[in-house]
Amino acid sequence: MIPFSVLDLSPVPRGSTPGESLRNSRDLARHAEALGFHRYWLAEHHNMTGIASAATSVVIGYIAEGTSTIRVGSGGIMLPNHAPLVIAEQFGTLASLYPGRIDLGLGRAPGTDQGTARALRRSLGPSDDRFPDDVQELQFFLGPQQPGQTVRAVPGMDTNVPIWLLGSSLFSARLAAELGLPFAFASHFAPDLMMKALEVYRTMFKPSDVLDKPYAMLGINVVAADTDEEARRLFTSQQQAFWNLRRGAPGQLPPPVNSMEGVWTPMEKAQVDHALSCAVVGSPETVREGLAAFIERTGADELIITAQIFDHEARKRSYAIVAEQHAELARRTAAA
Repeated sequence: MIPFSVLDLSPVPRGSTPGESLRNSRDLARHAEALGFHRYWLAEHHNMTGIASAATSVVIGYIAEGTSTIRVGSGGIMLPNHAPLVIAEQFGTLASLYPGRIDLGLGRAPGTDQGTARALRRSLGPSDDRFPDDVQELQFFLGPQQPGQTVRAVPGMDTNVPIWLLGSSLFSARLAAELGLPFAFASHFAPDLMMKALEVYRTMFKPSDVLDKPYAMLGINVVAADTDEEARRLFTSQQQAFWNLRRGAPGQLPPPVNSMEGVWTPMEKAQVDHALSCAVVGSPETVREGLAAFIERTGADELIITAQIFDHEARKRSYAIVAEQHAELARRTAAA
């Protein structure tokens, strides 16, 4: 059975604070570790009052310090916002403190609006102009010292922190294949090119020193509860948050509602349903069958599961149900 992992945006529920959200993230990471999830990733977003993980490397250190075995990393660091040397030093420091547990997932989007991107970078050009060069420069700084090398990441040099490329289009799929790196696709919010990106990545893949065959991880939304009805109610928080973001009014994560009727128009519903189509929402049985079907359809090597749930205990319960169904799927696979 393939591994399951956790993608956490450290959501800030309405009426809460970033501090509470970050403490909840560490509690959830400990919970996920006890449940057997493989890795716990956090995402870089800026100028969003509903997401607390902007200083992603700092949060990764906080999560890693509060856990002991689960891999912790970025899903991802938006590399155009940073100098590669700075990221090499940050993740080299993390790898020195928590050896063998740190992942570095890289994206090429800004993770914010254009005005905030300018404030982050001071100058702003097309986001993919330097991305391939920056990825390779980062690999260089995390690798062994080369003859004549005068600029080094300390810590960072020779830590060889595993690098992943993240994407929602074909660009990073091609680059990951060319560089022989693992690839994570953002199917949890941008499903349109998922199957094509997997095809491109798998057919164009070139073995490298770090990976001898393609390894693809897919994002998926999973909201699990004791009943289908309760899971659908919990999922309305994410539906509302996603539509607020699409219409340019992001905010803290809204509480769930019993029905979305009257909250959105039929056109808005269709747009959100399409964007969040890689989602499994329901009871334990519904979740088990939905995950099995998604794995069969995609041939994913790993799933990274996100759940934007307003109540922290309900969120923990959702991941516990996912872990139970992962164990059941593993039993079925072993018996087949």
